[in-house]
Amino acid sequence: MRRLRTFAALLICGPLLATAGCGIGPFAPPPPPPAPRVVVPVVPAYAHADLIGGRAARVKKARAAGAKLLGPAAVYDYVNRQEIDLRRQTAGTGVDVIRSGELLLLRLPATSTFDVGSSVIRPQAVSTVNEIGLTLKKFNQSLVDVLGHTDSTGTPASNQTLSVRRAQAVAKQLGARGVSAARVATRGYASSHPIADNATDAGRALNRRVEIKVVPLR
Repeated sequence: MRRLRTFAALLICGPLLATAGCGIGPFAPPPPPPAPRVVVPVVPAYAHADLIGGRAARVKKARAAGAKLLGPAAVYDYVNRQEIDLRRQTAGTGVDVIRSGELLLLRLPATSTFDVGSSVIRPQAVSTVNEIGLTLKKFNQSLVDVLGHTDSTGTPASNQTLSVRRAQAVAKQLGARGVSAARVATRGYASSHPIADNATDAGRALNRRVEIKVVPLR
């Protein structure tokens, strides 16, 4: 009788055991491929530094030109709306919109914004800068730093000059779309803040860029 019960148990449990073990048997399906790695741009450390010229002086200058401070309770919603608008205006242009807390950083690749060695904005990139300018004009309770960068080719002096001129060119175009000069400052960093490897063509292309840093006026 005991043998009959054992046999019956095997008949019932055998298929279940076989199913449970199918994942490690010789006919097990291959494991799924790993998910593709997604690289999310982040705001680099240098962009978290104080505003060009110091926040207090910049706020004073902007207020003298008629800009109004944001109240603490209004800052979060203001930055949210500004971010949404900037992402919509730059979609499909190659511009990265990166956020860290209250700070927004727009990264314009120089390869599509300028010709090699030039600080004149390409005609096809002017429209992109114009759209950014219209948004920054609309959200006029922000301070703006325009930061120029180069790769490590060329001399330090020529890289510095080029990075300054490119930052100034973008700032001038923003001004042409109505962004008050009292809200904007520029700086050239030459090749001192790479975001990729200058030993490769792809890395150098990423390092040649202009960034627009936007912070709420509070």
